[in-house]
Amino acid sequence: MAVLTPAAHAGDKVWISLGDAALTELQKHRPAARAVASVQADAAQDASALSVTATREGIHLVEVDEDALASLSHSIHEALRRCGGYMYHPTKEAGLASLRRHSTPLAAQRLAAAAVATRPSYVIDQQAVVTPLLAQMQASNIGQTIVDLSGYTNRYYTSSSGVNASNWLRQRWATLAGARTDITVAQFTHAGWAQKSVIATIQGTDNGTEVIVMGAHLDSINQSGGSAETMRAPGADDDASGVASLTEVLRAFVTANYKPRRTIKLMAYAAEEVGLRGSQEIASSFAAAGTNVVGVLQLDMTNYKGAANDIYIFSDYTDSAQNQFLTALIQTYLPTLRVGTDRCGYGCSDHASWNAQGYFASMPFESSFSADNPYIHTANDTYANMGSQADHALKFARLAAAYAVELGSDGPGTGPGPVDRTENFSGSLTRGQSKSFGPFKVAAGGSLAASTTGTGDIDLYARRGAVPTTTTYTCKSDGATSTEGCTVAMTANGDVYVLVSAYSAGSYQLKVVYRPQ
Repeated sequence: MAVLTPAAHAGDKVWISLGDAALTELQKHRPAARAVASVQADAAQDASALSVTATREGIHLVEVDEDALASLSHSIHEALRRCGGYMYHPTKEAGLASLRRHSTPLAAQRLAAAAVATRPSYVIDQQAVVTPLLAQMQASNIGQTIVDLSGYTNRYYTSSSGVNASNWLRQRWATLAGARTDITVAQFTHAGWAQKSVIATIQGTDNGTEVIVMGAHLDSINQSGGSAETMRAPGADDDASGVASLTEVLRAFVTANYKPRRTIKLMAYAAEEVGLRGSQEIASSFAAAGTNVVGVLQLDMTNYKGAANDIYIFSDYTDSAQNQFLTALIQTYLPTLRVGTDRCGYGCSDHASWNAQGYFASMPFESSFSADNPYIHTANDTYANMGSQADHALKFARLAAAYAVELGSDGPGTGPGPVDRTENFSGSLTRGQSKSFGPFKVAAGGSLAASTTGTGDIDLYARRGAVPTTTTYTCKSDGATSTEGCTVAMTANGDVYVLVSAYSAGSYQLKVVYRPQ
């Protein structure tokens, strides 16, 4: 996860953009820090589809002393239980341009990006390829890559060990590619620091101009500071686990001789921990070149199961339709896993760089954000402190493989795509009383997300094809309050019904978001 640099030169000035809460933390340490420009952005612009309350967030451009960033990093992590919270900009003009993009309404962003980012169909129909591929993926392979990467003193973006880790990964991916002439592995050179990003490209067969990006970050950091050369920052979870998950995807693709129609790029970004610098440079270069990136998936921390659900999908600064597609993939290929939602705030990882350019980006995460790995950004972020196993990361590697195959096997996309429909209902129920809603006619490849808030204890049920009961349903949410959420994925056009049922008397507000036929 993104954090701020531990070692800086006193007096150096840098431009950063950051959200409301992070600005408040900055001003605790630098009371004179003031924004030179601010905008209101759709912080949770797609949250309605995943049962998270949408809000707007202020984003601010500030010039600060670089040596203030370490204390800001620690404050954000400790006070807000968040990582990152800012994006670095090489100039004031670049920062202002970023703010302008964030102030543009979502619909306008998508229309502006449509010329270079077409919307995939999200139809799930590659079971014959995906199912055997997932079966041959192994946690032990992921674990070995985590061990290899965390064996470096650190992978900091200016250190010699950070450079060596990049070179090692380039060679590792090239070795996995073997004799495949359609797979190339290259390093992306950045002008401002030594560490290079690593990009493996699997060239698409007959639809190669449409590109799928799956990323993780290569660098690591110890927020306690110290010399870039000597600080111990194994970064086993943050983010060797994400890089290792992608490495296992590449190995599985080569073993299965999978050849996609769309081009697939695996990216290990440099300099994520210092303001998403590597991914910002790459994403902006793709946008400037008009590269048609149809989907972006970020894996940042995949191997620490800190909360009840297996996978949490971040709803802010991400794409609603693609988030629903991820949920549908999990329900189809990993049906035993539990899925939750959360928010990680502005600039928390590299998906934000692609989102800022108008591309469709998502980030599944290892836990709820408040229950993430307590050892990250310290010398204790080790494989041993994750139980010396990679079973949790395997879930994310399999999700990434399913994502890449289902998108990679498609023909040309269709443009910006359909708009989700939202319907709201409210009422009250006595104990034992129920009320049904529907049918909601949901399109193939889409899903229906129902959520409730209210008083008392109102439970929520949804079902494909018929009205649910409290014993017959496709999904249910029956916690101890009236705050519930339930998602049904559709592989074909069909009807979905929703039921609210009162375990104890109360009132409810029901929101139903779905992709209409």
